[in-house]
Amino acid sequence: MDPLLACILAVILFLLLVSQAVPIAFSFAVVGCLGLFLFRGPQAGLTALGSVPFTWASAQMLIPVPLFILMGYFAHASAMSHDLYQASYRWFGRLPGGIAMATTVASAAFAACCGAVPAAAATMSTIAFPEMRKLNYDPRLATGCISAGACISIVIPPSVPLIIYSVLTETSVAELFVAGIIPGIVQTILFLVAIYVICKRKPEIGPPGPYFKWKEKIISLKGGWGMTLLFVSVIGGLYIGIFTATEAGAIGGFGALVIALVAGRLKLSNMIAAAKETTRITSFVFALIIGAQIFNMFLGITGITATFTRWATSLTFSPYVILTGIVILYLFLGMFLDIIAIFLLTIPTVAPIIANLGFDLVWFGIVAIVIAEIGFLSPPIGLCSYIVQGVTKVPLEDIFRGTIPFIIMMVVFIIILLAFPQLALFLPGIGK
Repeated sequence: MDPLLACILAVILFLLLVSQAVPIAFSFAVVGCLGLFLFRGPQAGLTALGSVPFTWASAQMLIPVPLFILMGYFAHASAMSHDLYQASYRWFGRLPGGIAMATTVASAAFAACCGAVPAAAATMSTIAFPEMRKLNYDPRLATGCISAGACISIVIPPSVPLIIYSVLTETSVAELFVAGIIPGIVQTILFLVAIYVICKRKPEIGPPGPYFKWKEKIISLKGGWGMTLLFVSVIGGLYIGIFTATEAGAIGGFGALVIALVAGRLKLSNMIAAAKETTRITSFVFALIIGAQIFNMFLGITGITATFTRWATSLTFSPYVILTGIVILYLFLGMFLDIIAIFLLTIPTVAPIIANLGFDLVWFGIVAIVIAEIGFLSPPIGLCSYIVQGVTKVPLEDIFRGTIPFIIMMVVFIIILLAFPQLALFLPGIGK
């Protein structure tokens, strides 16, 4: 069979399996094994099933994944997110749409110690939504800002998808983490602008909150000490080379545990819940990686990756035209697949093209993350929107409508990142 035709059929079969609610990890593995069977015989498929799971489940480069996930859930168990929200509430609450702004800022701050979108979405839904409903906020605005704010978790470090991207592209985790800081801040500001403009035009959908004195505002900042300590120690130490990504994850997880204990908020039930959620999400991520590696073994033996790379780089179009095509591809895939699945499916092919076109892989990692955020909000998958709906019970249609202004801002931000790569490359470039 022609390799190109085989790959096209494989991708179609993969998407069909996913559309039939077959878990993405198993869809990857089934299609990959079938491809190996057709091209190399049954022994090749059986060998992949026997060797790939052990190889990747024991890979040292992936050890930071469960550690950073555990860090996020310990931070959640310590009610750190509640402190961050209360501080943001006092500083932004009096503005038009102020409680929605406070929710967005708190989400961005919580992202500095939680790289898992589901945890951020569930946490802020529980904390912020009841307060916004008390002030008669429009449910679409309330749930839209919660969903969008949770997405910032994968831009601002630590970010599990960026760890996976680092493994696939052999780029520095430290550089990727630091590269996400300025884009995460800019994206947060754009969301705040969207909320302010909406609520200035229609004050009734996001009325201002209560007034707080300056003394209360300043005192509220003490609630951010835990997040600040974690972020500076983990990301700062990783960036200046004091410890590796694995050590950073271990320090982050242990630090979040200590902060929770010092605050006196960590109960045994919370510790057990954090361990369970960490195990569940880690198992999901590793299953995805294993299935995708089997699929990529099949793509490798067809030679399609190298062929496609040569073809793309030989085109006479401007590199930005090809880059735009890749951006559109990611927007499409984001409607159906999780960000980690998208990376595992595309990065082995896309990364060489990006590098050969002269673009920086660290910068592209941030661009790809922001593009994938749209998939967390938009139908039919819209993971963030589904989580928020599960907590708030607001109709899913209203939540999707509420995310539209934030999706527009994400598109604007993607254009800004494409036009000004230094937003992502400035901090990693310091000291080089």
